[in-house]
Amino acid sequence: MSEDIVKIKGTSLGLQLSFAPEASFEDVRENLKKKLESGTTFFLRGTLVLIPRDVFMGSERDELQRLFHEYGLICRTQKPEPEETPEAKEAPAQPAPAPVQTSSQPEELKPQEMVVINRTLRGGQEIRTKSSVLVCGNVNPGAQIIAGGSIDIRGTCRGMVHAGAYGDSTAFIIADHLMPTQIRISNLIARSPDEMEKTDRAERASIKDGQIVIEPIERQDKTV
Repeated sequence: MSEDIVKIKGTSLGLQLSFAPEASFEDVRENLKKKLESGTTFFLRGTLVLIPRDVFMGSERDELQRLFHEYGLICRTQKPEPEETPEAKEAPAQPAPAPVQTSSQPEELKPQEMVVINRTLRGGQEIRTKSSVLVCGNVNPGAQIIAGGSIDIRGTCRGMVHAGAYGDSTAFIIADHLMPTQIRISNLIARSPDEMEKTDRAERASIKDGQIVIEPIERQDKTV
């Protein structure tokens, strides 16, 4: 049964988890911990993980969220999807929603979604969203990202980045080279020193003991 306690389904938003009906919270937590410790390719750093909202109590969901954050994943709760009916199966397919576009205007997205930017953000460009952000490129000086969730930059960050902008103190910022003009997480502000030691390792900024701490990390994946 252990293999069926937690089922993982890849979606356009991230990884959607479902749990065996007979499994206890302790069973689910231990099973997830084993999967995370094993370094399975499902759980790469910066991946968005969606867990059902109505399966566990709030304190239990919070505990799972903290567990995922320890391993560098972004965890959000999601309302259960309605069961598919025979009529729904016969209905014609609906067109896919339009992809998210970047611009200088604020974006309003559902909290559980992740915005994926497949290019470099140049000076004067801004991403503003209630969700998490993944940038497959650089964030140049003069560009800024304001996100309700966490921010993962697969490149060099030299702009302004604000994670947890709506009060999420568990949010974090990861970049291959983290050299921003300003870092903000929740209501805390920090800035990079004038001189930073170069490193070949990615770096992660998060809140620890009431302050923003930047530390090197090892990415589990080398390509996006």
